[in-house]
Amino acid sequence: MRNPEVPYEDKRRYVRLDTVFPVQVRLESVDGVHFLSGWLQGFTNNISRGGICLSINNLDSSLAQIIEKRRLSMRLEMDLPIFKNPVVAQAHITWFKKDAGDPGKYFIGLCYDKISQKQNNRIMRYVWVKKNLVSVGLVCIILLSLGMITNSILNIRLSRGNKALVGQLIGAIHDSREAKDKISSIAREREGLEIKVQELSLLIAQEELKKKSALREDQKIYEYDKKLNESNLLIQNLTLEMERLKGQLVLAKKEESVAREEAVNLDKRRVVLEKANVDKMYLWLKAHQNARTGLVISFEGDSFLKSWAFIYDQSLAAQAYSYNSDFDNVHRLFDFFKKKAKKKNGLFFNAYYVNDGEPAEYIVHSGPNIWLGIAIAQYTHKTQNRAYLGLAEDIAAAVIKLQEEDKEGGVRGGWDVSWYSTEHNLDAYAFFNMLHKITGRDKYAEAAQKVLDWLKRHTYDEADIPIKRGKGDSTIATDTYAWSIAAIGPERLERIGMNPDRIMEFAEANCSVEVDYLRPEGRVIKIKGFDFAPKRHVGRGGIVSSEWTAQMVISFRIMEDFYSKKGMSSKAQTYRNKAQEYISSLGKMIISSPSPSGQGESCLPYATQDFVDTGHGWLTPQGKATGSVAGTAYTFFAYSNYNPLELK
Repeated sequence: MRNPEVPYEDKRRYVRLDTVFPVQVRLESVDGVHFLSGWLQGFTNNISRGGICLSINNLDSSLAQIIEKRRLSMRLEMDLPIFKNPVVAQAHITWFKKDAGDPGKYFIGLCYDKISQKQNNRIMRYVWVKKNLVSVGLVCIILLSLGMITNSILNIRLSRGNKALVGQLIGAIHDSREAKDKISSIAREREGLEIKVQELSLLIAQEELKKKSALREDQKIYEYDKKLNESNLLIQNLTLEMERLKGQLVLAKKEESVAREEAVNLDKRRVVLEKANVDKMYLWLKAHQNARTGLVISFEGDSFLKSWAFIYDQSLAAQAYSYNSDFDNVHRLFDFFKKKAKKKNGLFFNAYYVNDGEPAEYIVHSGPNIWLGIAIAQYTHKTQNRAYLGLAEDIAAAVIKLQEEDKEGGVRGGWDVSWYSTEHNLDAYAFFNMLHKITGRDKYAEAAQKVLDWLKRHTYDEADIPIKRGKGDSTIATDTYAWSIAAIGPERLERIGMNPDRIMEFAEANCSVEVDYLRPEGRVIKIKGFDFAPKRHVGRGGIVSSEWTAQMVISFRIMEDFYSKKGMSSKAQTYRNKAQEYISSLGKMIISSPSPSGQGESCLPYATQDFVDTGHGWLTPQGKATGSVAGTAYTFFAYSNYNPLELK
């Protein structure tokens, strides 16, 4: 995006990039002596021989204030996919602009102060190739072939670069974990030395006391002198041992200090790499939206489901687009459902073909439709654009009609089924509350209360856990625990007699697993996360669901916030640690897109094993490197601390 404040003559010198590439930026004092920030992740937007325009997401407000004053220098490291080493430059700020549509996004115009002519030529040569190769290729078949080959090489290089970024993150998470384990080991050693020093000090004090209490008149002189010498020798030996241990203790403290500093640096690197991979996860979600229908392919890599778009996944993708203020992507997706999608009795089918929009599964369930409504509600709340609110209210009307068929106020699974799902009713509760907040209409508040009463009667009908999966169904499903926290909230759960701590403890005790995950490149790595169900209930053993683990991460953060507001910092810290533990483990599940369109962008598989029983009536997708919209989008939400079941 060009800055409107830049004069027209300057704009003409800039070249619009079709494919961005990452740039690491560090703020420095003008004299280059002091660092004002760590490395920040940016992406090229426009570029010229004299400078560059960067976009930076989620920029800290304090850093934004520093940049706005412009009394600083910027060090750049630009990773061009076709070159082995990064291009290094020093630049000053010419303009700084906040994105009106996204409060955390900024555009920065930079003018080079230091860059070698050779490296500048490399940049412009890369830009020229990206801008002109296709048009040159249209001139003749030979150049077209050359263009295709060159473009393939560029994509391969870009894919390799993206895969390398994923590998760097896996390594950083591993190194960070090892550093923390090392700190724990050193701390245990230090504590052991401190205890030994205290014990020796006590022994020396006791021996000194014995010396003072000895009475010369009660013993022969030679016996007294003998005992006195023995006591002095013992004290001397104990003192020497204590001094030796004190020396070891000093070294242990120094080693611990160094290890802690190393861990801090590794954590900083991990955070930077996590941010870069999260940005690429979002690019993967965008890359898989069909330009004609607006639908997003649900699974990349499963040959059977390769062109399916489940509407639950469309909701997650739409919310990711809304979160990043990419509203054109949102409109394309919502327009499909508003103008083109076939439906039955007011509700949409569960899945459609991405390419032509025809139903791929002639089944209608209430839950996926409610999720589509939730996405529209989130978009409406953020933008105040009510263009699609009518579509959400049409879905709500059909769901309320289903609800009215039940004397207890529950929402059935669909028109043609008799079962009731806790998950669908949690979705409905959140959806009706959102519509009530947006429209102010009492009918939505009444519908939400009916759902909550049904949940109390059929899901939370016992003081003890477990939460039931549905009406008359006591099967344990992990998402009902996470979504109870996310949809109802810990405060309201307490008011209806449920213990949110107990809910989280039960889910972790029964559904948390640690498994060996065979990554696509052949490396086996330990992953700790949440299974779809307790592994003791299914013969396959434990597997980790990326989506359901991310749901639990969001719920841990909700609990952290709940206790922070209460001033209970210790409990809040416990939940913060759990969220960080599981989100770091999820980072080790990130893979690179295997398809040409994905260009190696980051995504997550649905689970750590493919084509196995989830325990709830469906199998995980096929393919060892199959990217999942649900797993990727929910992990994006977990990193962003975004709860899709609540308006904020």
